[in-house]
Amino acid sequence: MQIDWKRNLYIAWSGCFFTGASFSLVMPFIPVYIEQLGAPTDQVEFYAGLAISVTALASALVAPIWGSLADRKGRKLMMVRAAAGMTFTMGALAFVPNVFWLLVMRFMTGVLSGYVPNATAMIASQAPPEKNGWAIGTLATGTVAGSLIAPMIGGYLAEHVGMENVFIITGTVLLITTILTIIFVKEDFTPIQKKDAIPAKDLMKMIKKPSILYGLFATTLILQLGVTSITPILTLYIRELGGDADNILFVSGMIVSVAGVSAFISSPFLGKIGDRYGNQNVLMGGLVLFLVCILPMAFVETPFQLGVLRFLMGFSTGALMPSINAIISKISPKEGVSRIFSYNQMFQNFGQVLGPLVGSTIAAGFGYSSVFIGTAGFIVINIILSFVNFKGTFGKKIQYK
Repeated sequence: MQIDWKRNLYIAWSGCFFTGASFSLVMPFIPVYIEQLGAPTDQVEFYAGLAISVTALASALVAPIWGSLADRKGRKLMMVRAAAGMTFTMGALAFVPNVFWLLVMRFMTGVLSGYVPNATAMIASQAPPEKNGWAIGTLATGTVAGSLIAPMIGGYLAEHVGMENVFIITGTVLLITTILTIIFVKEDFTPIQKKDAIPAKDLMKMIKKPSILYGLFATTLILQLGVTSITPILTLYIRELGGDADNILFVSGMIVSVAGVSAFISSPFLGKIGDRYGNQNVLMGGLVLFLVCILPMAFVETPFQLGVLRFLMGFSTGALMPSINAIISKISPKEGVSRIFSYNQMFQNFGQVLGPLVGSTIAAGFGYSSVFIGTAGFIVINIILSFVNFKGTFGKKIQYK
């Protein structure tokens, strides 16, 4: 069976776009919705943070299970499962009677998630090696674009059609994703019995350079920790810098989104550069640029200066996860590529859980500016780790198998 991997890429891109949008669409008004559900006024922020982090935590815990199942049953089936499951859990948020059930549904969203890593694993296994980085970078722009556009749309819809209806719209979008995936995504996959599946220990032995893989897992965790550590304090930091109180939410939204714009622009191009000159070179360059951008944020004097640095930082984030995923796809044997990606997804989710906690803790003890300095420290650790991991290969295009 001849697979049109480019068609799969474009359909998977739309699925990643809708999935990324569905997660971000509801973010602007989650605290208000929690308040509406009857949470005590002095605990709204706590429950809002919990509602966000519990999804990432649940996703991290179950990612290896879904990855193992994908290697036995196929990536397309897991993409359909994830989209269909989230259709229910996201849509059900419109009908929850209290905060407890909202947290349950958010947890179940994490349990049933996994569209993006399985789409990445599928495209990585189908794209020609010489176009792997470009394909994964292009796919990444789908999630970025959805996450970028959705918060603005979500806030507008919540104001004009009501918060409950936004959840129903989100469920509908995910239902469309499910249908598109079922009809148009093609995968030539022969199911494997559980007894015939390669055990995880043997799978790791098939990887010629496992130290690189373990280093990438650590890089992913630290990177996500660094990216999300500033999330809890960004709006407050902008207000401290003298942002106009009348449009502080709009300015904050713009400053958050502007990093996504540059990441969207740069991901496919940097993926192509990685294919030609080595993904590890692009990864290291992205980490250095991230450090150069994040550290001065502690010393800016206006929201505009912060926005410029966030825009430049987006070019680095456009290089990082696609480069990591491209290297993982080149390291991993096809028999276990979904499991390897699911392990990386687990570390990514743990980073997303730890990041806001670390950022809030630093801010409470040392002030908002210190969060950027602390984050820069984590990125320095990441640079050292990557230098050791790829020692002797920089400036070269290396073979991983």
